Formats: sequence, structure tokens, C-alpha cells
Amino acid sequence: MSKSWSRAELLVAFELYTRLSFGQFHSKNPVIIQTATALARTPSALAMKLCNIASIDPTFRATGRLGLAGASSADRLLWEEMNDDWGRFALEAQQSLRDFSLAAQDSEELPFDATGAAPTERTVESVARIGQVFFRRALLGVYGGRCCVSGLAIPALLVASHIVPWRHSPTQRLNPRNGLLLSALHDRAFDGGLMTLDDDFCVVISPVVKEGADPYFQAALGSFHGSVIEMPEKFGPSPDFLAYHRENLFLA
Repeated sequence: MSKSWSRAELLVAFELYTRLSFGQFHSKNPVIIQTATALARTPSALAMKLCNIASIDPTFRATGRLGLAGASSADRLLWEEMNDDWGRFALEAQQSLRDFSLAAQDSEELPFDATGAAPTERTVESVARIGQVFFRRALLGVYGGRCCVSGLAIPALLVASHIVPWRHSPTQRLNPRNGLLLSALHDRAFDGGLMTLDDDFCVVISPVVKEGADPYFQAALGSFHGSVIEMPEKFGPSPDFLAYHRENLFLA
């Protein structure tokens, strides 16, 4: 009889799910092998757990693929918790990653505290840092490490860009569907309202700069007007968030 998955183990598996593509859910994937070893699980067991999580994901079902349908009630409950509160999920997942010595090297050491105690300035900064690390790792994973507009694949030049800005929507800050992986230039253009996406996920360049812009702008930004972004397999940009961006940030 197989050993039941603890909540801490499930948190690690779900965090891994956020940053691996469907095609990477196999027992020979080095990331799965490393994670499974830390969990004292077999790579096959972890790969199967990721496939079970995928069976809950509406995005996976929409692909028409056949996958395992053995998701447990605990899997389904954590899926709901994750989507209801990405911030809390990121903090709990980070604590579990640390417990299994799997935490990202650039994440802060901050114990998860659900007591409701008044946060210190350092705590607030650390929580924000953990969230930023989680958000970036998720977007780098689902977008395959490439800018979804230009295809640039140099991590140092890529930004996990928010669709609805961080300050405008506290509850959606860490939702991967509120993000786009963009080059630093495209991130600045998107954040500044010089670029947006329409309902068909096509790039729209602001008319404020589209006409008469300098040659570099035309080559680096204007040339992408009307092109469809590279969509991720899962956690694709939310149409509702994109509508907010067009209505509140885009310079029409």
C-alpha cells in the first residue's frame, strides 16, 4: 500500500507543478529526481502525483489529453486553496521547500507564521521577497524561459511582469495568470501603458508612440504590433486581467 502524502509533501509537489510543463512530468526529469529524493519518494511516484494534479487543472483538460484521474481529496482541496490565495500558498510552499532543503538559493529565510501577529518591517519585506521569487520561478517555468513577445531567452534580461500591477490587486499579486514573462524592454513598455494585449492575445502598441516613433522603437516594439504572444500550456494570462490593463493602464 502506498504511503499517504503529507501536506508538506503536497505543497512541494504543487509548487513544482506551477513551474514545469506537462511534457516534463516524467521520472527521468532531473528536477523530479532531485525533488523526489528530498521527499524520500520515487521519481515515478512524484511524476504520477504531478499528473494527478494536472487532471484537476481545467487548462490540461482543455488540451484533450488523456491523463491520470487519481487526484485525491487532499489534492483537490489544495488546488482550491492555492487558487483562492496564491500569497498564502507561496509562503507555505516556501516553508515546505526549506523543510526538505529544496528552497531556492535567492529566497529569504522566513518561518511561515499564521498567528496573525503584527508584522515587522523585515517580515513584510521578506514576505514580498518570497512572493517575488515564487512568481518569477512560476513564470519562467510556464513560459519556457522565453519572453512571450520577442522570444528572448536570456534569464537576466527577463522580467516576471504583472498584468494588474502589484499595488492595484493585493489578492492577485502572485497568481501566475496575472503575469507575463517579458524582456526588460517589453516589461517597461507594458507597465507604462505603451503596449497591451487584446482579447486574442495579440500585441497592441499605443498610438501615442506608434506613429513617428524612432527606428529603434519600431524595430524593438512596433514590429510586434498585431503578433500573437507565445502562450504557455498552463496558467495563461487571464482575459479579465488583460481587460483591466487595457482599460486602466494602456495609453489608447
